[in-house]
This record gives sequence, structure tokens and C-alpha cells, in this order.
Amino acid sequence: MSNIKYVGMDVHKAITVIVVLNERGQFESRAQVKTKAEPLGDFFRGLSGKVELVFEEGTHSAWLYQLLKPLVAAVTVCDPRYNKLIEDGNKSDDDDAQTLAQLLRLGAVKAVYKGDQQQQQLKELCRAYDNLVEDTTRSQNRLKALYRGRGIECDGHAIYGAESRTEWVAKLPDEATRFRATALLDQIAALTTLRKQAKQRLVAQARKHPDYALLMKLPGFGSVRVAQLLAIVGTPQRFRTKRQFWPYCGFAVTTRSSADYQIVGGQILKQRQKVSTRGLNRNHNPRLKQVFKSAALTALRYEPIRTYYERLVERGTRPELARLSLARKLAACALTIWQRRTEFDFKQAFAEH
Repeated sequence: MSNIKYVGMDVHKAITVIVVLNERGQFESRAQVKTKAEPLGDFFRGLSGKVELVFEEGTHSAWLYQLLKPLVAAVTVCDPRYNKLIEDGNKSDDDDAQTLAQLLRLGAVKAVYKGDQQQQQLKELCRAYDNLVEDTTRSQNRLKALYRGRGIECDGHAIYGAESRTEWVAKLPDEATRFRATALLDQIAALTTLRKQAKQRLVAQARKHPDYALLMKLPGFGSVRVAQLLAIVGTPQRFRTKRQFWPYCGFAVTTRSSADYQIVGGQILKQRQKVSTRGLNRNHNPRLKQVFKSAALTALRYEPIRTYYERLVERGTRPELARLSLARKLAACALTIWQRRTEFDFKQAFAEH
């Protein structure tokens, strides 16, 4: 019997529970280790044989993947939404770790992609930029809500400008409200500065990627969207065709059917019935979906994409669905040129329909 060990980890901020199973799925050992680099490294360096490790995607997963990958034969970071067995029966850290190890042994876990160190750095910079954009928007919305709640019109962007700050603050009726507005304006100014710095670092890191210049040729894509695409996808080889890429982007149409077969003349035949659609898949990467949908809006300014969109609308497609079709098309084109690493004829691609 080969000396293979299947190791499951249930990770928490202070303590990680580790369960080790042998090749037959029999329990070998259990340990409670501090969730720190040194004790975790010491534990896995002390294991003999071929060690295959699994733990769920979460706050610590990227760090643990980089930390433990050199110490074991294989690391699988799995999607917790597919681990239904953990939700059934007894619930404890020990049980969860052992169930993960069993699921790994049976090949019943769904792996989550983790890139190399350069990919993780790009991801962190992308998260920093996205968070700062969201925080800026949130503060701006709070400021406008403050004025609208007191019947003061505040359309446009003039309210955020430093040159008109005193004028806008003076419109508020009392000292407490003026203090709140001043604090929000200070917050917006600081976030705007940080956002510009994050954008510069994100783009600078993305430019080091060998495929950056190639993806910059995509219609509707600028430096930030290309950086986000590189950070989220990592490598196009994760997806065999656009049929696997669309669900990740949130562009796959979900279908439902039942009672698909019937007996006719003693033979089992599949019924010809209309498949019921249920919209787009919900299990996707929302940031990537936003990247392609916003890129589609930008690409509408240019030919032949504008003509492609207008042709869809003329055929009776609702404008919002036509824009969705355009985003799906852009996603397929992006995957194609990225996989092939060759020039792509966008005029031909958008002239087919």
C-alpha cells in the first residue's frame, strides 16, 4: 500500500484543526495548531509520505496556499458551497476537518484556482483599488443624502469640489450637520488621493504581465479593466472554451427540465420539448461581470460594435439584452485572443450577425 495521506484543515483565526487520513480513509491523527506560519509549517514538515491537503476558500486561503504548497505534494483550496456533507450530521471543527479529508480522498471537492505570487500581488492591488472606489462612492452618496434630506438640490459633482466647499457647507442649517458634511468631504478627499495611488500601483503591476499589451487591444478595455481581468482570471488555460468561461463571468443561461424521457412503442425516447430558461447563472464572479458589461458600454462608441448592437435592436432584441449579448461576445473574444496569443479580427467577429 502506498503511503498517501489525505489531510483536511478547518481554519479559524486563532486555531486550525488538522485531521490526517490514510489511503483507505482510516483515521490516523488529529492536531490543533495555532493559525500561524511557524507551527503550521512545523506540523507539515513532520508528516511522512505523499501528503495531499485540502481546506476551504476563505480569509486565510491565499496565505495558506502560498505557505503550505512547498511542503506537501498537492494543495486543494475548495469551494465551500459544494461541500454539502459538512452541513449534515454532527457539526464541529474536528468533524469538518475529517469530512474535508474524506471528500478529498473521494475526489468530491471543487477546487478554487490560486495563482502564483505575482498573481496574488495583482489580486491584492485590484482589491485595494476596488475597495477604495466603493468607499469613495459610499461617502459621496452619504453626502448627497445629507443635503437631499434637507431639501437642498445637489445634482452633479460640484458638491465634492474643494473650491466650492465653504459655499456648500454654509447651506446646512445647524452646526452638527455642517460638521458631518465637513467630515464626509474630508473623507472623500482622502479616499480620492488613495484611489489615485492604488490605480497607479495596480496598472504598474499589470504592465509587468506578458499578456498586458495583447489584452489592451480589446474594444472597450483600458488599463484598469485589463488589470482587473488579469487579476481575476490569472490564466486563460483555466477555461477550455467560452462555454466554461461564460458561467464564471455570469453570462451563462440556466435551464430547467424534467420528465425528459418517455416510452414509445416499447422504446425509451427523449421527448422533444422546449427547455425552460431561468435567466443567467447566479454563481459567478460579480467583479468580472461588471468589467465586461462596462466594457460593452464603452465599446458601443466604436465600429463595427455599434453596428452590431444596432442590428440586434432592429431585430427586436431589447436594448439591455443586446448589451448583454455584446458583453458575452467581448468575453468570448477576450478568451480567444488570450488563449491563442495572436491578433484577432474584431471586424470579422462582429460582422457575423
